[in-house]
Amino acid sequence: MSGLKFPISTKRLALRPFDRSDVALVSRYHLLPGVQRYLARPSRYNEDVNACVDIMRNQIGLQRPGDTLTLAMQRKSDNALLGHVSLHWSDATAGQGELRFVIDPAHSGNGFLTEALSAMLDLAFDHFRIHRVFVRCDGRNHHSAKLMQKLGMRLEAHYREHALFQGEWDEEMHFAILDREWQASNKVRPMLPRDRLHERVA
Repeated sequence: MSGLKFPISTKRLALRPFDRSDVALVSRYHLLPGVQRYLARPSRYNEDVNACVDIMRNQIGLQRPGDTLTLAMQRKSDNALLGHVSLHWSDATAGQGELRFVIDPAHSGNGFLTEALSAMLDLAFDHFRIHRVFVRCDGRNHHSAKLMQKLGMRLEAHYREHALFQGEWDEEMHFAILDREWQASNKVRPMLPRDRLHERVA
């Protein structure tokens, strides 16, 4: 499951591996209180962001179950770093993958995340031959849920107060799509300009 060439290009974005020099750019959104709510690995201080970027720098491919591919979302017009997207290979036997993502609130609502996630779904199904991709979404994040539906994913479960997350009861929604469903959907339908969300990332 190798042979990827970077950057991966969409209409407005270049999806590329992270570099050590990205730490300051990642800090601009990772340290925001509104983003902290959705991060599985809290980044409250600069040293936390450094550690996070170091991890993401090494997530450049899927060689075995448990691996994660994480790519920076860089806008082509000005090279601004808008956020990042990840594909986690969770199960080889059943061909399962998980999408994770976060976007800087300053750049949300413009369809950038739609482009990035569409490209990641293409990678999952066309390049890595994954059978099913799922997303875990905070039940309070209605914009995220709407985006998953626009991507053609179906809601498979809604867990209410099933775990404590950062001191609060967590509501979690699970969306998923199969490879044949993605191919049949003509990839992704046009998005309304409100795809604001910040999701848990590795």
